[in-house]
Amino acid sequence: MSRRKVSLALVTLAVTSAGLVPGTAASAHGNRPVFWDRQATYPVFQNRPAGQDAAAATAAEISAVTEDGKTLIYTDALGKRVGFLDIRNAKKPQGLGTLGVDGEPTSVTVRGDYALVVVDTSASFTNPSGVLLVVRVEDRRIVRTIDLGGQPDSIAIGKSRRYAAIAIENQRDESVNGGDLPQAPAGFVRIVDFPSDNPARWGVRKVELPAEKLQGLTAPGDAEPEYVSINARDKAVVTLQENNGIVVIDLRTGRVENVFSAGTATVRGIDVKNDGKLDLTGQITDVPREPDAVAWVDDRYVATANEGDWKGGTRGWTVFDAYTGRVVWDAGNSFENLAVTYGLHNEGRAGKKGTEPEGLAIATFHGTRYAFVGSERSNFVAVYDIDNPAKPVFKQILPTTNGPEGLLPIPSRDMLAVSSEVDDASVNVRSSVGLFELGRDEPGFPSIVSRDRIGWGALGALSAVPGKPSQLYSVTDAAYSPTRILTIDAARRPAEITTELTVTDAAGAPVGYDAEGIYARPQGGFWLGVEGATGDGNKLVRLDANGRTVETVPLPQDIAAGLSKWGIEGVTGAGNSLFVALQRELSTDPKGIARIGRYDLTNKTWRWYGYQLETTATPGDWIGLSEVVAVDGNTLAVIERDKLNGPNAKIKRVYSVKLPDTDAFPVLQKRLAVDVLPHLRADNGWTQEKLEGLTIAGDGQVYAITDNDGVQDATGETVFLRLGPARKLF
Repeated sequence: MSRRKVSLALVTLAVTSAGLVPGTAASAHGNRPVFWDRQATYPVFQNRPAGQDAAAATAAEISAVTEDGKTLIYTDALGKRVGFLDIRNAKKPQGLGTLGVDGEPTSVTVRGDYALVVVDTSASFTNPSGVLLVVRVEDRRIVRTIDLGGQPDSIAIGKSRRYAAIAIENQRDESVNGGDLPQAPAGFVRIVDFPSDNPARWGVRKVELPAEKLQGLTAPGDAEPEYVSINARDKAVVTLQENNGIVVIDLRTGRVENVFSAGTATVRGIDVKNDGKLDLTGQITDVPREPDAVAWVDDRYVATANEGDWKGGTRGWTVFDAYTGRVVWDAGNSFENLAVTYGLHNEGRAGKKGTEPEGLAIATFHGTRYAFVGSERSNFVAVYDIDNPAKPVFKQILPTTNGPEGLLPIPSRDMLAVSSEVDDASVNVRSSVGLFELGRDEPGFPSIVSRDRIGWGALGALSAVPGKPSQLYSVTDAAYSPTRILTIDAARRPAEITTELTVTDAAGAPVGYDAEGIYARPQGGFWLGVEGATGDGNKLVRLDANGRTVETVPLPQDIAAGLSKWGIEGVTGAGNSLFVALQRELSTDPKGIARIGRYDLTNKTWRWYGYQLETTATPGDWIGLSEVVAVDGNTLAVIERDKLNGPNAKIKRVYSVKLPDTDAFPVLQKRLAVDVLPHLRADNGWTQEKLEGLTIAGDGQVYAITDNDGVQDATGETVFLRLGPARKLF
C-alpha cells in the first residue's frame, strides 16, 4: 500500500488450493441465491476541484463511510486531498467536493461525526513524518491535527470505538542498497485513545516494534508496518509486509502479544513468464507471502492478501491462526486461476507477482460472513463465504476499474464500495469508486467465462460455427502468441469458452498473427483477417481445420500503400466472396471515408466500396470500423465505433449496408441497426472502448463482444452481448 508506488457463473464455486470445484449456491436471503450486483461506477475526476483540468491525475485509494451509510470518503494521494461522495442513491453517486490537505493522505476511517485521515508529510525517506487529521464531516473543517512522528500507511478503528490503530511504516527507499532492509528510521504503531466523543480529549500512544521482538523475520531492526485491523476484543493485527511478518497487539495495554512469520508458499499451475503465452504450467517455489492487507475473520483467525513487495508475493490469500501463526487455509493457485477463467489474466505481470492480491476486507451480511479479496493487477474482487475460516467458499467475481485497493463493506446498506487507484487520462483509464449491492438480481458480469483453465482475452472477432446453431468462434489478437481459435457455447449463460485451437504456420509451428477477424468456412477451416503493423502486413490467411496456414492473400499494393497501422478489422464470407473492413480511411481517400473490400475467391480480384464514417469533435478521438458480417450475399453489417471509453464513449453502433453491383467506388448508404452503447452501459460498469466482434449465429441470433486488450491500459472486462434476432435488426 506504499504511496510511492504509484457475474457470476450460475453455479457457485468452492475454492481449494487445487482449483475450482462445484459448490453450493448462496442462500443469505432465504432459499433463493443472492449476488453482488454492480450499481454504479463513479469516476472521481468528476469530483475534482473547480477549474482543474479533467486530465489531471486523481485517485480513490482507501475509502470509509459515515455511520449513517450516506457519505463515502476517499483518499486521493495524487491530488493531495480527501474526496466526499453522496451515496444515498447507490445507482447515482454524487460528488460532494474535496478537502485539500498538506501532504498525501494514505488512509481514512470514521468515528461519529468525524473522519480520521492519516497524511504522509515526509520530506524524505530518511526524515519521515505524518499527521492525523480530525475532519468534521458536516462542514469538512479540520478540527484537530495530531503529529504522528512518522509516515503513516493505514488506520483502522475498533468495533468498541475505544481505540484506533495506525501503522507507521517509515517505508524504505527502493533506490538505496537495491531496496534492501534495514533502512532507518524503523516504523512502529500508534494507538489512538477515545475517552469521549470530543476530539480535543483524544490521545495517542506509541507501540515500539524493536528488533528483539521481531526475531525470525526478514529484517527485525526495520519493522515497516503496512496494514492494520482490529477485532471485537480490541486486538490489532498488523502486517509487516517487507518483513513477511504479522504482529498482534493488545490495544488496551499496548503490549505486543504475538509475532510470527507469514511463511512461504510453493504455488504450481500458474503463468510465470511474460512471454505473450497463457501458459499455466509454471510454479514459484518457497516464496515469502509478504502480506499487504489484513482483516480479522473473527477474534482468533486473520486473513491476509499476499501481494508481495520486495522478495515475495504468492498470488493468493491466506487464513492464519493469529495466536499460533499456523496456516489454516491458503488459496494456492486458485486466486490466480480465477483471473484466467474470467478473462482477466494480466500477461504483462506474469513474470512478476501475477494478480497481486492487495486489498482485503471481511464483513457479515444477513448472517453470512464474506471475505472480499482485490486483485491490483487483474482488476477484480473475489467474494468468498468464510463462515468456516478453514474452508472459504468462492462465490463471485466483481469486476472493477484498474487497481482496486480500498474494499469497504457497508452491511447497513447491503453494499460494498471498491475504490480503484490507477488513473491515466492519456489512455482513458480513470480512477473510480464502484458500488455493489447484495440482492437477488443476477449480475451482468461475467457474460463469458472459460472451461478447464483455458486462458483467454483480447477477443476482437466472432464467427458462426457452421452446423452448430448456438456455437461461435473467436480468435486472440496480437496481445497473445501464438494465436488461438476459441470455441464459444453461446447457449450457456454466461457464454462458455469450451475448446482452443492453436494456429500454426505452413510448417506446423505455432504462429502469432494480429488476427482481427475470423470467418469459419462452410467447407471446413477458417479465414483470418490479419492486421499489420504497416500497410503491407495486412492480409487474409486461410487455415485448414487443424489451424495450419495453407494460403495467404495480401491486400492490393495500392491499398496497402495507403494504410498505416489501422488496417483489416474484420473478415466475413458469403457465397464465393470474402469481405474485409479497413478500420480507417486510406491516405489517398477522402477524409472520413473508410473502405470495405470484396475479394472474389474464384477470380482472385478485389472490388472496393466507400463507407462514410461519423465525425467526432473530441480531441484525440477517431471513428473507425471494427467488424464486418455478411447478412446475405449483398448485405453487410458493420461495427462503427469511436476510441473512447468510460463516460466519454459516444459511438458504439452496428449499421447495415447494401452493396450495389457496380465497378465504381460507391459510398454506401448505411442504416442504423442497433446502438450498442446502452447495452454496454447496462451493467453500470466502465463502458468498454473496443466493441470489435460481431456475428450472426446459426440460430439467427446476433452476438457481439468487446476486446479487453489483454488487460493492458484497459480494465480488462469483456462484455459478450446478445443483440437479438438478425431478421429484426437487419
